[in-house]
Amino acid sequence: MDKKLHQPLGGNEMPRFGGIATMMRLPHIQSVEEKRQLDAAFIGVPLDIGTSLRSGTRFGPREIRAQSVMIRPYNMATGAAPFDSINVADIGDVAINTFNLLDAVRIIEEAYDEIVELGITPLTLGGDHTITLPILRALHKKYGKIGLVHIDAHADVNDHMFGEKIAHGTTFRRAQEEGLLDSQRVVQIGLRAQGYTAEDFNWSRKQGFRVVQAEECWHQSLAPLMAEVREKVGGGPVYLSFDIDGIDPAWAPGTGTPEIGGLTTIQAMEIIRGCEGLELIGADLVEVSPPYDTTGNTSLLGANLLYEMLCVMPGVTKR
Repeated sequence: MDKKLHQPLGGNEMPRFGGIATMMRLPHIQSVEEKRQLDAAFIGVPLDIGTSLRSGTRFGPREIRAQSVMIRPYNMATGAAPFDSINVADIGDVAINTFNLLDAVRIIEEAYDEIVELGITPLTLGGDHTITLPILRALHKKYGKIGLVHIDAHADVNDHMFGEKIAHGTTFRRAQEEGLLDSQRVVQIGLRAQGYTAEDFNWSRKQGFRVVQAEECWHQSLAPLMAEVREKVGGGPVYLSFDIDGIDPAWAPGTGTPEIGGLTTIQAMEIIRGCEGLELIGADLVEVSPPYDTTGNTSLLGANLLYEMLCVMPGVTKR
């Protein structure tokens, strides 16, 4: 029997300002039986108690969904037709413990254990960057060591923050120490600003990560870089983690730790489109903080980047 493929609700079926807010106005799926029919799903993780400066990312998933209403099914630039080839829905939010970060991390890992067991490729709406650690833990149980494409203003490889080993700035140090990453297949793009010592970026290099500082990206297309990235991270499962503060705050001011001199929105799309052909096993878009996003543009950008991520997932065909 042919699998039914869900389609986003069209603007002529319900006004775009009406209806229930789901990602791209897709069906909101709750039952295990229906989830088993999915190939990929959007999931919200409304966490912000791992942040170190400006909070507010707990509101990220809700506002990204609200700003996704204008996104249409077909990618006119790349020809990708995700909703004609894979089954996608919005499966809601993880019910985190908003008073206890370590317990929230446990809850997220258990939720993604179920998602992975159901055979769903997760596309996650954050939430602060702490959430990527439990997601990687869950994926590692199925896939083993994972390659990583990480876009961010910060390396997130601090050993601790105020003595805490888990926070949004320690995520990838913990992931490396726990053996979740294939260190020779990790690329970090957009790192910039100031540090405390050279080790802030050099720790990553010493692990074998390819570090692409923002200055290497200025005034140029990133298509050639992505050819290099595909060569480095290909040959195994890859996770894509996109911190919205990788984008310059001129385009994405609604984030907790903005840094000038960042990537453009066009470069962001080049990076994601350049991941086509990789064995992507999941992706996230994190650190959108709507209280600092008075125009809604940061959430709008986040929604569109998540759509672009969907378009490069394995199994998506082109027209």
